[in-house]
Amino acid sequence: MSSSTVLIVTDVQRDFCPGGSLAVEGGDDVARRITAWVRAHRDLYGAVVATKDEHEAPWHHFTDHPDFLNTWPPHCVIGTPGADFHPDLHCDPDAIFTKGRFRAAYSGFEGTDAQGTYLETWLRGRRIDDVHVAGLTSDYCVAATAWDSVHAGFRTTVLQDLCAGVSPDTTASVRSELAAAGIPFVDSSRFVAEKRSA
Repeated sequence: MSSSTVLIVTDVQRDFCPGGSLAVEGGDDVARRITAWVRAHRDLYGAVVATKDEHEAPWHHFTDHPDFLNTWPPHCVIGTPGADFHPDLHCDPDAIFTKGRFRAAYSGFEGTDAQGTYLETWLRGRRIDDVHVAGLTSDYCVAATAWDSVHAGFRTTVLQDLCAGVSPDTTASVRSELAAAGIPFVDSSRFVAEKRSA
């Protein structure tokens, strides 16, 4: 790996972790594992970026009776603690991309940075070839980000030990779909082993 590899840390926010309105089991552990990974292996990446789900009224996709596909309980509302990154996440991102302001959004590639630059444009400007995706959740926003990444032409890998999913069934289904598109789910330790053997 080299300066042409980026780590995308996806939506590791309070509302997607235990105690939040859309809590995922294991979300706290994911925040801590990503922090440890970046601190130990930041040299593997030319850049580290983070994505955030952020919503503002009118919230047409929020409802008290969600279908968890197109409608959801209120979450990650701008200005609330639920929209903040998990307190144990410390990845010192080079840029933060926010998405979903007035509608449901899943992929980090739907997000823009503070200057309004889309993630794909930002990556191409830095000559990124390889994308590693981590965060929350394996079966929704991580998967959508990985899918858009490979379709944009980036070599894409999901770091499965740095993710957590909403459910085992949907995670398994998504993994099969991504594998068919050439996107592997691997443990981050694989890249440490490759670095040592290089």
